[in-house]
Amino acid sequence: MGLSQDLSMLALVGNASVVVQLVMGLLLVASFMSWWYIFLKLFAIKRATRLADAFETEFWSGADLNTLYQRASKDWKNIGEMERIFEAGFREFLKLRQQSNLDTASMMDGARRAMRATYQREMDKLESNLSFLATVGSVSPYVGLFGTVWGIMNAFRGLANVVQATLANVAPGIAEALIATAMGLFAAIPAVVAYNRYTHDIDRLANRFESFMEEFSNILQRQAFKA
Repeated sequence: MGLSQDLSMLALVGNASVVVQLVMGLLLVASFMSWWYIFLKLFAIKRATRLADAFETEFWSGADLNTLYQRASKDWKNIGEMERIFEAGFREFLKLRQQSNLDTASMMDGARRAMRATYQREMDKLESNLSFLATVGSVSPYVGLFGTVWGIMNAFRGLANVVQATLANVAPGIAEALIATAMGLFAAIPAVVAYNRYTHDIDRLANRFESFMEEFSNILQRQAFKA
C-alpha cells in the first residue's frame, strides 16, 4: 500500500529533484504553447482555404474585375489571402495603365511584382509559429531524456547510503525520471503531427496562389493589349 502511494503521479512529481521538476515544468509549458498554436493554425488554414474557395468560385464565374477590386479595397482586412493578391495586382495594374509612356511588358512586370510581394507577406503569416512546433517536436524528447538521465543518476546515487538495495529503494527514483521522458513525448508527438499536416496544407495553398497569379497575369495581359 505504501509503495502504491509513493508511486502515484502527484507524489512522484512532488518528490522529484529540482532539476527534474524544472524539466517537467518546461515541457508542460511547451506542450500548452504548442497546443495553443496548433488550434490557432488549424483555424487560420481552414479560414484561408474557405475564403480561397469562395473567391475562386466568384472570380471564375465571370464576375466583373472592377467590382471585385472595389469590394476588396473597401474590406481589405477581412478578405482572404488570394483576394489580397488579386487586389494588389489589379491596383498596381490600374495605376500603371494610367501612365501613357509605359508599355505592356512594364505594366505586367509591375503587377506581377505587386502580387509576388503580397504573396510573400501572406505566406509568412500562414507559416508563422510553424517553426515553434518543429522545435518542440524535435527538442522535447531530448529535454525529457535529460530529465530522465538526471533522475536515474540521483536514484542510483541514493543507493550509496543503503546497505541492501531493493526494488523498493530504486523504483520511486526511476519512476520519477521516466515521467520526464513521457512528458517529452507527450509534448513532441502532437507538435510533429501538426507541423507535418500544416506544412502540407500550406504548400497546397501556396500552389493555388501561384497558379492564380499566373492565370490572373494572363487576364491582365489581355486587358493591357485591349487598352
